[in-house]
Amino acid sequence: MQKGLKAFFVHFFVTVFFILAALAYFHPVLQGKVIQQSDIVQYTGMAKEQNDYRKRTGEEPYWTNSAFGGMPTYQLGAYYPHDYVKKLDRLIRFLPRPADYLFLYLIGFYILLCCLKVDYRLAVLGALAFGFSTYLIIILGVGHNAKAHALGYLPMLLGGIILVFRKKYIWGFILSAIAMALEIGANHYQMTYYFMLLVLILGAVYLIEAIREKTLKHFFISVGILVIAVVLGIAANATGLMATKEYADWSTRGKSELTINADGSTKENLTGLDREYITRYSYGISESLDLFVPRLFGGSNGEDLGENSKTYDFLIDQGVSRRQALSFSSGLPLYWGDQPIVAGPAYIGAIIIFLFVLGLFLVKGKTKWWLLGGVVMSLLLSWGKNFPLLTNLMIDYFPLYNKFRAVSSIQVILELCAPILAVLGLRQLFIDELTIKEKLKGLKFSTIAVLALGLMLLIVKGTFDFVGPSDDFLIKNYGDELVSLIQADRRSVYNSDLFRSMILVFLAALVLWFFIKNKLKGNVAIILVGVLILIDLVGIGLRYVDSDDFVSKRKMNEPFEESPLDQEIKKDTGIFRVYNPSEGINGARTSYFHQSIGGYHAAKPAALEDLFSFHIYKGNINVLNMLNVKYVFQQDEEGRSFPALNPEANGNAWFISKLSKVPDADEEITGLENLDTKKEALIRESNAGSLNRFEYQVDSTATIDLVNYQPNHLVYKSSNPNVGVAVFSEMYYPNGWNAYVDGQLTEHFKVNYALRAMRVSQGDHTIEFKFEPKVVETGSKITLASSVILLLSVIGGIGFSFYSSRKRKDEEKSS
Repeated sequence: MQKGLKAFFVHFFVTVFFILAALAYFHPVLQGKVIQQSDIVQYTGMAKEQNDYRKRTGEEPYWTNSAFGGMPTYQLGAYYPHDYVKKLDRLIRFLPRPADYLFLYLIGFYILLCCLKVDYRLAVLGALAFGFSTYLIIILGVGHNAKAHALGYLPMLLGGIILVFRKKYIWGFILSAIAMALEIGANHYQMTYYFMLLVLILGAVYLIEAIREKTLKHFFISVGILVIAVVLGIAANATGLMATKEYADWSTRGKSELTINADGSTKENLTGLDREYITRYSYGISESLDLFVPRLFGGSNGEDLGENSKTYDFLIDQGVSRRQALSFSSGLPLYWGDQPIVAGPAYIGAIIIFLFVLGLFLVKGKTKWWLLGGVVMSLLLSWGKNFPLLTNLMIDYFPLYNKFRAVSSIQVILELCAPILAVLGLRQLFIDELTIKEKLKGLKFSTIAVLALGLMLLIVKGTFDFVGPSDDFLIKNYGDELVSLIQADRRSVYNSDLFRSMILVFLAALVLWFFIKNKLKGNVAIILVGVLILIDLVGIGLRYVDSDDFVSKRKMNEPFEESPLDQEIKKDTGIFRVYNPSEGINGARTSYFHQSIGGYHAAKPAALEDLFSFHIYKGNINVLNMLNVKYVFQQDEEGRSFPALNPEANGNAWFISKLSKVPDADEEITGLENLDTKKEALIRESNAGSLNRFEYQVDSTATIDLVNYQPNHLVYKSSNPNVGVAVFSEMYYPNGWNAYVDGQLTEHFKVNYALRAMRVSQGDHTIEFKFEPKVVETGSKITLASSVILLLSVIGGIGFSFYSSRKRKDEEKSS
């Protein structure tokens, strides 16, 4: 009883400490401020119509027309019935954002280390090392909230898996099922997928161990329990998963309908993403050493050196004002690695690298091997196009691998595994299983290995040219001399950060040496190492995310300022779309104020992206007309922007005189090049269905008008003395949109590669399009049933566990 009470208070005070640590780092949240996250700004633009509709009606639209010409809101924070997992998640993440995600990092990793039977003091140290890992902090700064959310629950899920394999079947099942439900609910399946690759490595290592020790029965029981836990956790998120799968098939993540590219060349990848797109963000092989030295490759595309840079001194010498010189040197393009844009290095800490190597020397058994396997797998796959042999193999043959872009982000698995082994290595110094001689030997070899790495980097520095991918552009705009000084600043931060890392490693090794020699007590040694880790990681984290990144809540809730152009367009009260060429398909500012054909999302509607590639970027006005683009942002001769009226826009709907059949998607999209979309539409033979007539008489008196607009319910009035085919300037989505003519469900079909159309009989009619997604209805039933089963399983498991514990104690007393 006393032991359990003591453990409760230990975990309680650790939790309080983590809360205080999260709030201390993101202290502006205590003033009511919020972090200005670039991705969340874009999301706010994308989701404006959805959020406004929800606020106005209290209902969920599940569709928005303000972005990409129209798309489901499944990936824009849609609310689903019976989503009790989201309610539980909100209870756990009770702190203001982004302190809530930092707290999640800390508490999740602490739980994991406790599942590995690590002493709470070392578990706290490990949690701080994981939570303040530079990449995890940077993604909070730029607004990759879903990614941070998913990464926060991965340690808990791993802890549940480990408990099951430790024969803690009930508690392992409970933790695994709940963590899996929360992980899937975080809605970043790329991170979950990468974690499952780690689980495969873990499973392989445990299977080999089971074969060797003849414990296959336990292995398969554990796997069976985990499969049930995972299935329950997934099923509790059925609505979101099913909706996402449905949308993914329609998006750029699904199978392409085309076999050609916009330039006429053969399309290589028909399923998933393009190979070049997948590997665009590939870590350089040498660049991976910034896990040890943060600015080895410059850090980011906008480093703030202030007055401590050669570039600043040069600008001052050239007569540039101090203010302008500071402004330029506060965003120096110091990054010179292989990736297009980098917000900061994936630095996990010099001391953690040192302790990780110590773990390789001191930790024995299967845990070391699956952790090392996870690190190696993560590192090799993060190299992407720089290691094509493995990357191409995964893209071509490994299920679902080609659905995800930015392969460099798989380093999150390394950032999870390395601190675990680092803490386990540190633990070996605090237990009596090893002799002092063995501990000193491990410490000596790991210190020499890591410091030797540092010395090697110092020696080979002369072989690097420090030339960055943006240097040609900088030379053209600023000249050779300034760029040569920027390169000198790259060399400078290379040196300073390298010496910084080596000094921190030396200090940590010195502390541990004093401890092994009994010159420092264990608690003091842990505190000193913890302080060094915090100095290391927090110091780097604050370079990229600090109090200056916080703004008033109002500024984030209303991130875009309405311009005179927006005000001018809003004077037109009709329903139409706006196109801003400066945004193209990537930008959500226009979506905040108007219905746009652009937007901001990693999984765009595939048909619209194809229209951009084949026609819109090439200036095909007929395609803009059929999308009902009434205003286009343009610039006059003096560079001033104005909203150009497109008087030829087709409107919300129109009758055509001819349907022209084409054999496939290639012919359909290329046929739009010279098509008069007001009079004619292209229909693929496979979409023609029961149509047996393809030419129609369009009378001058025929009209069809949009009379009532809601994002998920469009009402048209049509009048036509003849039978006709109406084309609607709305994106065709095969799942959920139902068409009704005078209240009767009526077939509609896809034309012009992306739009809706339907046959309308003569006379006056009311035509309605309603978004009634079956996937939400079906998924909600599965979610409810699964949530009830999960809840009963948790209650039953806890009850049985306490009953078994009580029975065991009674038996011990009676004996």
